[in-house]
Amino acid sequence: MYQLKINNLSEQEFLSHYWQKKPLLIKQGFTDFQDPLDANELAGLAMEESIESRIITNHKNDWQTHQGPFEDFEQLTDDHSTLLVQAVDHWHSDAAQLLEPFRFIPNWRIDDLMISYSTPNGGVGPHLDQYDVFIIQGEGKRHWRVGLPDPTLKQFAQNKKLLQVEAFEAVIDCILEPGDILYIPPGCPHEGYAVENALNYSVGFRAPNQQDLLSSFADHIIDTESGQKRYTDGNLTLRESKGELNNIEVTKVKTLMQGLLENDTLFKQWLGTTLSQPKHEMDLAPAEEPFSAEKITNALTNNTIVFERLGGTRAIYQLLEENILLSVNGENYTVLLTDLAAVKLLTDDIEFEASQLKFLKPSLVFIQTFTTLVNEGIWFN
Repeated sequence: MYQLKINNLSEQEFLSHYWQKKPLLIKQGFTDFQDPLDANELAGLAMEESIESRIITNHKNDWQTHQGPFEDFEQLTDDHSTLLVQAVDHWHSDAAQLLEPFRFIPNWRIDDLMISYSTPNGGVGPHLDQYDVFIIQGEGKRHWRVGLPDPTLKQFAQNKKLLQVEAFEAVIDCILEPGDILYIPPGCPHEGYAVENALNYSVGFRAPNQQDLLSSFADHIIDTESGQKRYTDGNLTLRESKGELNNIEVTKVKTLMQGLLENDTLFKQWLGTTLSQPKHEMDLAPAEEPFSAEKITNALTNNTIVFERLGGTRAIYQLLEENILLSVNGENYTVLLTDLAAVKLLTDDIEFEASQLKFLKPSLVFIQTFTTLVNEGIWFN
């Protein structure tokens, strides 16, 4: 639906020269761009309890943040205001299509699609993000300034929910028009203000830090009741000082902890679970009458059936020595190595024809797994 053109660069050239290195203005990245929704539809999503949204206003440099869901839009004034809605790809299938041109970045790195609607001079102020983002200009125009990473820049809180950064020198200073795209790497200060009523689409990427990963891994260890091995010191000898914790003991404790990280099965099970876990709620609709594996197998003979993946679904896989670990929305499934092509069909494509899956001759184990996913509403036809 959307075809991405990165100036005169190939996808690999972009990755080599710009990804996580420096910002890039992509003029007419999407030619003849058509918005997948309008401001009224976005406002409708912001009224839903299960969808994260907020309105930010900046009248006379008085920055205010209002958290959704919203019953009305009095705060969304005719100027100096912005409505932001998170994870729209989970709820709006047409908007979710905007993620697809960016899937030359691995699936597990793509986070969600945030959409904002701003009235003239509306924005969120100068700020830093600790993740990569592509900002697509839809309806209207927006003036953007982007700088290079500068560790001396100070951040400050305009209010409890809005972190901004002090004035910075811009290396990109431009007005985006429909179809233009900005790529902004982590740590690059940036600010954008609507020139006129404007829609913007932000494709964000996950970048977990050490604290997040270790905390999640610790939770997994507790949940699976792993890590029961205890410290031992059968070769203990007398020492001069009773209060000393010596380097040998420090190393033994570190080795005890590292043993969990080096447990390949435990680590990959955790990694699949955590990296495939959506951060936001999803529009799940489980099958009213559960399918059987036999019924799914019969469906594969119908050339008219197309299976679609629910927007926001996170599907990744890892190749193990004896099987494949398929991870979907925080759940792990083990399938046969011979099902690799079928697994790729699930993880790489947002839809496929039943005949495509039949052609791959998936195993009964795969069919049973896929049946579970269909019954949960993650794939549907």
